[in-house]
Amino acid sequence: MSPFRIRALPGVSLIVLCVLLAACSAGLTSNSSKPTAVGTPAPTIAPAVSTAAGATTVPAAATALPAGAANPTRAASATSATSAATTTTLTSAPVSASGQLLSVTEINKRARPAVVQITNNQKQTGRFGNNGPAIPAGVGTGFIYDKRGFIMTNNHVVEGASTLTVATADNKTFDAKIIGTYPENDLAVIQINGNGDLPTVPLGDSSQLQVGDPVVAIGNALALEGGPTVTSGVVSALGRTVQEPGDSTQSSPNSPASQGGAFLIDTIQTDAAINPGNSGGPLLNGHGEVIGINTLVAGQAEPGVTAQGIGFAISINSAKPVADALMNHQPVPRPFVGISYGPLSPTQDAQINLPANTGAVISTVQPGSPADKAGLQKNDVILKIDGQDVRGESGFPTLLLRHKPGDTITLTILRGSKQQNVPVTLTQAPSK
Repeated sequence: MSPFRIRALPGVSLIVLCVLLAACSAGLTSNSSKPTAVGTPAPTIAPAVSTAAGATTVPAAATALPAGAANPTRAASATSATSAATTTTLTSAPVSASGQLLSVTEINKRARPAVVQITNNQKQTGRFGNNGPAIPAGVGTGFIYDKRGFIMTNNHVVEGASTLTVATADNKTFDAKIIGTYPENDLAVIQINGNGDLPTVPLGDSSQLQVGDPVVAIGNALALEGGPTVTSGVVSALGRTVQEPGDSTQSSPNSPASQGGAFLIDTIQTDAAINPGNSGGPLLNGHGEVIGINTLVAGQAEPGVTAQGIGFAISINSAKPVADALMNHQPVPRPFVGISYGPLSPTQDAQINLPANTGAVISTVQPGSPADKAGLQKNDVILKIDGQDVRGESGFPTLLLRHKPGDTITLTILRGSKQQNVPVTLTQAPSK
């Protein structure tokens, strides 16, 4: 399936909005936050999916820029004015005192006040450079999870913004500042100034989910006027590994050598409808707690065959430690090996007597990296991590990202015709 990201453009009809599902990315700056009356909502952002051999590959809900806009770039972190380092306890709060599941209507009533529309404003490239006024380039969703105005959303919702505008359900708008972004997990934390009295939505525990559990998605689908759209469905699958769409062909150490963006592990698959503009919005369990961040939707299963009812959300348990690190301006813990790699083709597997869709071949080893220090070489084939088979393009990152910096893992590799075990001590991934 072809991955793509989508954001609706301002002043465009619904029909055009549905057509403009273009891929795009970018970074963010900060502003003061002062509430003003909100007028007509701006445009929107949302998601889609594709598959690589052995892995589910997906599109992230991205942003389409107006014609003539500068190509956005990815940033490992955004620069902005930030408040003093703070610590927010990201724990779930009981919603239903009886422990019984809430109706969709009740979940919406409780969560809706904390769901916000995020407008990504970008300066346009003109005759004299990027000196023109910032105009809405797309809209996504976020949710307030701390009364101090901290909002969680997707990185691709805020990428490339010159300014950021947040609209709440009670018809107020705020200028927002970026606290931090983490493209590797497509997450961002932004903040508005609500004088410490903003509605919040509780965070749940995604590890308690089971396939078949009811879920509710709330977001600014297609940037329709009148507030967020509510859809419902079930948890279709758990623990999915999906790949975001890439915007370049160059690979970086610790990543696949083929095209494509970052791999997101431990995602939640749902059939709750997710549309352009839903990106960054909450996926809620039956108690009204956030258990995922809506991020991607499936596009085409194959040319001419549209996928239906397949959306993906970043699990809240994956997002919590990232949000904590961003709020406190600390590095996000991420293990680093220092290689670029690619999956073996079926022909290559057959030539070395491996099952199809097995192994990852190293294309480059970064000097001084853990891989280099462990003696890994170009053309080594990684067969296992700690005894678990590496299968498909997503196999290596899926197994690797279950570890943390400082862990020592054992890679089973094939060098020539000889199989051997190589211990590798992981370090913190360098900032980009």
